[in-house]
Amino acid sequence: MTALALRRPIPLFALAALASVVASLCIGAFPVGFGQILSAIGLSSTPLDDTTAAVLYAIRAPRVFAAFAVGAALAAGGAAMQSLFRNPLADPGLLGVSSGAALAAVSTIVLGEKVMHVVPPDLRPWCLPIAAFLGGLAATVVVYRIAAREGVTLVGTLLLAGIAINALTSAGIGMLVFVADDQQLRTLIFWTMGGFGSVTWVAIAPALLILLISVPTLLPTAHLLDALALGEREAGHVGVDVERLKKRLVAQVALAVGAGVAISGIVGFVGLIAPHIVRLLLGPSHRTLLPAAALFGGAFLVLADALARTMVSPAELPIGVLTALVGGPFFLWLLASRAARGGL
Repeated sequence: MTALALRRPIPLFALAALASVVASLCIGAFPVGFGQILSAIGLSSTPLDDTTAAVLYAIRAPRVFAAFAVGAALAAGGAAMQSLFRNPLADPGLLGVSSGAALAAVSTIVLGEKVMHVVPPDLRPWCLPIAAFLGGLAATVVVYRIAAREGVTLVGTLLLAGIAINALTSAGIGMLVFVADDQQLRTLIFWTMGGFGSVTWVAIAPALLILLISVPTLLPTAHLLDALALGEREAGHVGVDVERLKKRLVAQVALAVGAGVAISGIVGFVGLIAPHIVRLLLGPSHRTLLPAAALFGGAFLVLADALARTMVSPAELPIGVLTALVGGPFFLWLLASRAARGGL
């Protein structure tokens, strides 16, 4: 299977991602058959009844496609961060991108009503993703500047700075939870644990548009990241503007992850697991790593969402809990294996 994946990796990953999307559309408290999915997309002449159409179009489809887009953004962003810092432990969550975006988004939810009246109604849906993007970008820039010394990224300092940013943003979120009213509190408690339960097409349209722009624009950087893997000096010798590449990647990852956080809340470890597994399967070439990681991350989060809404039905398990249950042990294994080889 691995040899076949090495010859034609992207079509196989795309097929697996499509299968995960179809399976997730079918799975739920209200089961939907594969034939009904074909009818919904116009490949079958059998008409859908009103109930099935409402479940598919208004409830299940937006959350499935949102889960795929967020998973792809987190995975592609994680792959880019790992390549930028040349360390497989790097992850948007560990480096403060997710928590910075979360703090900005929570601030918008709790405090935004005081200034929202001055924002035109057509622009109000964009406030949350834009705030999340700016928060993620600010956190990333702070962490990167602390860890960078004379063009060298200090991995230990990087992780410690990320931990500090996560602690500070958690304190800020805690203060905002303290001043939130009951309605905001109910929203924030579930939102900070991650989930797609309240997703609708209208609510996620702005953030999805940002994801559709930011994730594909990471793909053309593949050859630059391959050169960067040789070292910053070597990449500069072959014509790569390293500092410009760093700034570009920081902005793109913050944009993608910030928009993802605005849709789903905090979903951890996807940016760590997906690129590392794909790298083990396909190797380090970013021409295959970036698109395959995006497809794998999207499929992973789609299946995790399907599990979250069926495990304890009719209740719904926060998706951040599931990804942490999988990602926590995986991260510890990765940390232990690197320590056994004499590095961190």
